Amino acid sequence: MPPLAPPSDPPPIPGVRRSLHEARGVQFHVTEAGPEDAAPVLALHGWPQHHYCYRDLLADPPAGMRLIAPDLPGYGWSGPPPHRWAKEDVASDLLALLDELGLKRVLLVGHDWGGWIGQLMVLREPERFSGFLALGIPHVWNSARTTLPQLWRLGHMPLNAACGTWLCMRTPYIERLVFRLGVGNHAAFTTEDIRWFADRFRDPVCARATTDTYRTFVLRELPAGARQPERRRATVPIRALLGTKDFAIHRSLMAPETALADDYTLELVPGAGHFLAEEAPGIVRERLLELA
Repeated sequence: MPPLAPPSDPPPIPGVRRSLHEARGVQFHVTEAGPEDAAPVLALHGWPQHHYCYRDLLADPPAGMRLIAPDLPGYGWSGPPPHRWAKEDVASDLLALLDELGLKRVLLVGHDWGGWIGQLMVLREPERFSGFLALGIPHVWNSARTTLPQLWRLGHMPLNAACGTWLCMRTPYIERLVFRLGVGNHAAFTTEDIRWFADRFRDPVCARATTDTYRTFVLRELPAGARQPERRRATVPIRALLGTKDFAIHRSLMAPETALADDYTLELVPGAGHFLAEEAPGIVRERLLELA
């Protein structure tokens, strides 16, 4: 049976606006909702997803907020970056996108890799962020001592680094493994929801972004972080959420005690897995409103 073709158009979400913007050589696909003069909220997704992970918030934006959800470079309907998927470079791409959109200061929410990149952004240019909601992502201040005991949970990282392109394009890896192990509240996803993510990774651009995202991290960034841990201190308020059924992320990797931050808290979300924007959208909405 031949592999399924990737969808050419993004999934329908009631009331959203879509646009294309070029920043640092990346053609970003951006999905927005809420009044254009409302307080801007930049929402960054992770792997293996795109802007559709924020569909609940986009369909019904929190009061007084303008939700802006770009597809990361090479993901969803955004074009590939002109560089490797090094996380500091992607952070630069997104800061340039804020400039392109004319946004001087935003509230930030990031899940998975979007959360990792979000941390780099608030460390580099804290004056541009009023607060940061981090969903299911270890903080960047972990040492080898805190990371090594939990590496067994992250078996998908070397797998994606080695053959993520082939797995995404040619197998039901995303549907049958990632969304089976990664979800705590399975009622949050329909079969169609999962297909909107998995099918998009049949596109060679998105599939290659998978390999490059993880290969860059496993071969370069993880070893570099072990040799020289992050020492910049966060001054932006950070609220971190972690599902109690998140298989990949242990709470020790998000511990406030090891975070170099002026204001960092961790909240456990009972019954939720890794995909908090979909499994616990009400809590995400409440925490955004509190941060705002």
